[in-house]
Amino acid sequence: MTIQEKAAAMKLDSSKMAAKPAEVRNGALCNIKNSLLRNQQEIFDANAQDLAEAEKNNIPEAVVKRLKFTEQKLLDVTKGIENLIALEDMVYETQFVRELDNGLTLVRESCPIGVIGVIFEARPDALVQIASLCIKSGNCAILKGGSETKNTNRILFQLIYDAAVQSGLPENCLFQAQLRDEISALLNCHESVDLLIPRGSNAFVQYIMDNTKIPVMGHADGLCHIYVDKEFDIEKAIPVIIDAKTQYTAACNAVETLLIHKDALDALMPRLCEALKAHQIELRATQEIADQYECVLAVEEDFATEYLDLILSAKTVENIEEAVNHINRYGSHHTDCIITEEQNAAEYFMKMVDSAGVYQNCSTRFADGFRYGFGAEVGISTGKIHARGPVGIEGLLTYKYKLFGNGQIVADYASGKKQFHFKDIK
Repeated sequence: MTIQEKAAAMKLDSSKMAAKPAEVRNGALCNIKNSLLRNQQEIFDANAQDLAEAEKNNIPEAVVKRLKFTEQKLLDVTKGIENLIALEDMVYETQFVRELDNGLTLVRESCPIGVIGVIFEARPDALVQIASLCIKSGNCAILKGGSETKNTNRILFQLIYDAAVQSGLPENCLFQAQLRDEISALLNCHESVDLLIPRGSNAFVQYIMDNTKIPVMGHADGLCHIYVDKEFDIEKAIPVIIDAKTQYTAACNAVETLLIHKDALDALMPRLCEALKAHQIELRATQEIADQYECVLAVEEDFATEYLDLILSAKTVENIEEAVNHINRYGSHHTDCIITEEQNAAEYFMKMVDSAGVYQNCSTRFADGFRYGFGAEVGISTGKIHARGPVGIEGLLTYKYKLFGNGQIVADYASGKKQFHFKDIK
């Protein structure tokens, strides 16, 4: 069966999937969690194969960190599934009820998008999160993970799929695309696939957008910033910067660029340099910083680079306006933070920075569906249409309008015989 034929079959099954009650979808998630825990050694063995091949093929260290599937990651994804199960069901939730006229009632109701294709990077935990979210939200999903994790993804998908179908979900609720040329085929499935979610570089996301008629919700680069304002608390600043860079260096929400108000430089840099050195972080800074502190001299390209490594670029700014302009010019509109004790500065920063997540005095690593209480995420959208930031269940739902009448016809309203009174009931 070709991917086009499979997508068409999934489209037919998508209404059956959407109609499954919450207890069936939650039951499937519970069985998936138990199956993953029960078969964890098989998963770890497959991941060891992927890691060995990555080493043989000289895969970059940043990618290797992402493809590792450890006991901790297994606990994280199963905890995420538990959180999803505990969340209130949002499928077919009434959003508003409006009486247009006596006996003519309009209802807007949430519903699944349908068939979602997700193309994601070499992270086995992403496969579990995406599949789980699609099941919770009543969507069918076509999953295409990075080839570097093909062995881990294969066993994870089979365990998830078997548990899902055995729990009563439709046969075509999930499909794993494993061949590289299946991406091109997937892009042509506009009659069957309702949404594509690519996760990767800006160039990759743009390629997907340019080569498909399917709506695309992009998860692109994470070029995140921290701006240290002149009124800051160093006891907050140092831990926040270090956590944002080191807690998971290869993540898209790790900080890459530090902007420092010129009046904060002397108070911040001595202790920050000590902390950076202790964590083996290479600092690439502009001339005025490099002249005073031992570091690499930054070039223009550094401020447009997502390192995914223990490297931090830094520059001073004259004021908060310059910091905001820099972020909006160089950033990826992912997540950016201000460290300040001055509330007016925080409010200005949060209003003017054009990013999906804007923080005050906390690590950019909080940009995550699990940490937002979404249970998990299919990605972090840096666009503005439909969904923005970590995309959880709500981002995988759309809505439909239901109109309940009693023989009304438009001609009566066009002629003035009848009039709408538009009364909101809910």
